[in-house]
Amino acid sequence: MRVLVADDERLLADTVAEGLRRLSMAVDVCYDGDGALERIGVNRYDVAVLDRDMPGHTGDEVCRSIAGSAAGTRVLLLTAAAGIRDRVEGLDLGADDYLTKPFAFAELVARVQALGRRSTPALPPVLAQDGVVLDVARHVATRDGRSLALSPKEFAVLHVLLRASGQVVSAEELLEQAWDEFVDPFTNAVRVTVMTLRKKLGDPPVIHTVPKAGYRLGGPA
Repeated sequence: MRVLVADDERLLADTVAEGLRRLSMAVDVCYDGDGALERIGVNRYDVAVLDRDMPGHTGDEVCRSIAGSAAGTRVLLLTAAAGIRDRVEGLDLGADDYLTKPFAFAELVARVQALGRRSTPALPPVLAQDGVVLDVARHVATRDGRSLALSPKEFAVLHVLLRASGQVVSAEELLEQAWDEFVDPFTNAVRVTVMTLRKKLGDPPVIHTVPKAGYRLGGPA
């Protein structure tokens, strides 16, 4: 899952982003509405977490822009305004969910994960293929009942491959969906992460390299 966090409270934004990254999400961060609009125009996000009261373009304006596009990005609005009218206004802007400050991080995570499951096409909370099972909400991975100790990036790559349902996923797509905006496009991070993930998944091999195309998960072609 790729997430945008936009909040002018820098410590809050950075803390939320770091927590989501530990759960294998690719997270970009900005501190004003102008930066949010710029990133949304360049990247495809599953979920955008927006503070309503940001400098420049407000979170409301960013939310309205997302709602009027065909990107399919789900929006979670954050705000200190807890009144019913405030919540109704936020939802009327096109937001998919609304969370008031202060909030419990566990609740924010649950709401982000729920919005991610409402992406197009909708995905189940548990993905399974060829004995590999990924419980996204619990952040647990197994193969044939054996628990897998995956790093956040290994978990994210496996998630992308499972979402593809046996289709080929290019290295560029893996970079876009499992890494944030600061990744070097010429890095060998994808190759190295796939290599370590293969070792942890064990035999028989379940991740296959498709020459000049990318990777796919499943039995032999």
